[in-house]
Amino acid sequence: MAGNASTTGEFRLSDIPEYTDSPYVAVNGNVPYFTEDDLTAVSFERYSDLDSLGRCGVAYASVSTDTMPTEKRGSIGEVKPTGWINAKYDFVDGKYLYNRCHLIGYQLTAENANEKNLITGTRYLNVQGMLPFENLTADYVKETGNHVMYRVTPIFEGDNLVASGVLMEAKSVEDEGDGVLFCVYVYNVQPGVTIDYATGKSELAEDGNTGSSSSGSTAGSGKTTGSSNVGNNSLGASGSSGKSNTSASGTESGTYILNTKTMKFHRPDCDSVKSIKAENREEYTGEREKLINEGYEACKSCKP
Repeated sequence: MAGNASTTGEFRLSDIPEYTDSPYVAVNGNVPYFTEDDLTAVSFERYSDLDSLGRCGVAYASVSTDTMPTEKRGSIGEVKPTGWINAKYDFVDGKYLYNRCHLIGYQLTAENANEKNLITGTRYLNVQGMLPFENLTADYVKETGNHVMYRVTPIFEGDNLVASGVLMEAKSVEDEGDGVLFCVYVYNVQPGVTIDYATGKSELAEDGNTGSSSSGSTAGSGKTTGSSNVGNNSLGASGSSGKSNTSASGTESGTYILNTKTMKFHRPDCDSVKSIKAENREEYTGEREKLINEGYEACKSCKP
């Protein structure tokens, strides 16, 4: 499962510094590895076939209003990406270590349970790392109607089942990068947690530090060794109280308001709900855990 020059240029995981306190680092001077021939104002999406280990490869698209969602987001819970051994940690937002992370975010290409577009990623990777760049791209496309070349490559070491991180590249086409231009490596880490990238198993970091420092979770520190390999190119019922209840199984459920753009969920009576645009607002009744596993984050004000 090796990348090629046309896919990833001269990117080498060995050139990436170890994680310290930022969820991502600029690569190649923050300039993507696209060639002039790659740039097109014709909308498309391409998702690599899974490799022999079941791992995702490159996800590549010319994002436009044509590729964006026109209906409510569906469930992705049936997809079990490689390394999916989830665990709970009280200090992780939403408790669960892993999310099913879209390589290309739903708000950009409207892909739901596409196994070729979902990897095992930490909450930190999903929300602090990838989401800001997805929002930047989505806002630009909606405001201008232009296209953005967008490519995300999961970076696996050897036969590891969990990616060490992802390489995110984007360039706006019609204005030649004036609107959107970035090339970043996002670390698949969770501060305070040590991850075995070979299997997906995890444990509390030995020093017990649960802050956003460099301790714990070091991308690329899986218990197997190998060279850096790059993927081949190739909601419901009404309710107004917002209070959750707990079933006999211990799973919290209730009615929540979703912001599908920011990927946050709120109590129906939360003040922030009033400012959610209609196209980004959904009502959901069901398990809180399911929302978190699909990448949603609880509002820090109303604490649903």
